[in-house]
Amino acid sequence: MVILGGIALLGFASFYMLDHLWTGGDAPKDSNGIGALEHYVKFDSHSITDAVGGLAGMTAAVLGIVITVVSLLVQLTSERYSGVAQMFLRDRTNVVVMAYYVVTGVVGVALSLAVHEAFVPRATVLAMMGATAFGLLIMLPYFAYVFRFLEPVNLVARIEREAVRDLIAASRDAEAVSSGQAPALIALEELTDITSNSISGKDKIIASRAVDAIKDLIVGYLAIKKTVHDQWFTISDEIRDNPDFVAMDAESLRDIEADKMWLEWKALRQYLGIYAEAQSAMPDINYLIAIDTRYIGEAALARADRNVVELVFRFMNSYLRAALNARAVRTAYNVLNQYRLLVESMIKGGAPELAIEGVRHMIYYGRTSYDMQLGFVTETVAYDVGAVCEFAHTFDPDGIDLKTLDMFLELDQPLRLKRQESGLQGIRKAQIKLACYYLATGADARARQIADDMAGEDRERLAAIRDQLTRVETKAFWEVIDRGRNFEYMPKKQKDQLGRFFDLLPEAPTAAPVVDPVD
Repeated sequence: MVILGGIALLGFASFYMLDHLWTGGDAPKDSNGIGALEHYVKFDSHSITDAVGGLAGMTAAVLGIVITVVSLLVQLTSERYSGVAQMFLRDRTNVVVMAYYVVTGVVGVALSLAVHEAFVPRATVLAMMGATAFGLLIMLPYFAYVFRFLEPVNLVARIEREAVRDLIAASRDAEAVSSGQAPALIALEELTDITSNSISGKDKIIASRAVDAIKDLIVGYLAIKKTVHDQWFTISDEIRDNPDFVAMDAESLRDIEADKMWLEWKALRQYLGIYAEAQSAMPDINYLIAIDTRYIGEAALARADRNVVELVFRFMNSYLRAALNARAVRTAYNVLNQYRLLVESMIKGGAPELAIEGVRHMIYYGRTSYDMQLGFVTETVAYDVGAVCEFAHTFDPDGIDLKTLDMFLELDQPLRLKRQESGLQGIRKAQIKLACYYLATGADARARQIADDMAGEDRERLAAIRDQLTRVETKAFWEVIDRGRNFEYMPKKQKDQLGRFFDLLPEAPTAAPVVDPVD
């Protein structure tokens, strides 16, 4: 605005001084000796009336241009993202600019009738000239502001910012709670709507920003949750009528209210809906949802909010179930990675019972995936549970480590009972890797426990597993994978224990001689 105004004033002043000094014609008799500025403001009542009326017309014309451009932009954006029009009208800058043009236009109309034959309101005319010029100057910068305002990334940030502000203002005031719960619900639904539209439009950047905004909103809320008024956790009629709550039975609603987590439920329920929608259209969003759900669980653990942590596990389980039902092996592979990291966070955060329950769920989905003939998912579970056992041994070698190991050795029990030999190889590899880790760290008793569990295994298959593990030299897989690490890779110190582990294996039972019926 300064640059545009400066260029305009400099250009006018230059040419006006040229006219004033040389090319302006004969000066009137009563203007001898006056300066250029004084000569400029000495308005004539007979010749200024048309100019004064033009000021009001100019302001109205600019307002028309602004409204036309802005309304088109808002309409186009509203067709893709709901709530944009309301958000635009709530913005203070937009309201101030529109009000400025309206007020200036009204003043201009009044000024056009204020000039008389013997009276010229010079101060008012100069003020109106300045206001009209200012209205012209702010037009282009305001267009730039509107373009930035309507950028999807900025819309997402604005929704999150306004939701946090409204949430903080309402949650600490008992009288404002009922009116403050609705904006929080609306904000989550607007972010979900932006994500859904971005998924259908193949706009991964905007979809990712919206998913992250939901996470940021809940993580920020968890940071202040203990300071909010108790009335905030009451499920009002407006919440009950919300689509994500209206179908729930009364007992479930009472449990959510008692656990003080209706907002977290709403956010994670939005995640689950986005997850189902992105399953085939944009699976990368599902990976991000799993990551952000883990972040929410870790934030809840840091705030000692066990109810929310358990809720996070329930939704992670739902993600896995949805991936298996859709036979989306790659999605399950990535969700399991976040599941493992969440379990490790529980171990590190002093919640071993939650970690054990998480491992139990992983074992369940590993078996379920094998029944669905998704063997790779079962192997992924085996390697992830093995990694959890290693992590648990580091933090709690005499506690949770033993329990997770026992569950790990039970993973392949149904497969052995069904004599599904082909499904055991990946699980046995993961168990042998864990046994070598135990040997490398001096936990020989645990390695012997794994060896005893393999007492009845076919020695040729175990020898083949040993050869395969020995041949893996680099941790990077030969293809690009999301985890960036080969499941079968073992560091040298761990790989050196392969011989010791196979020495721990009991002798294979001697098979009875086969008698040929012909003989």
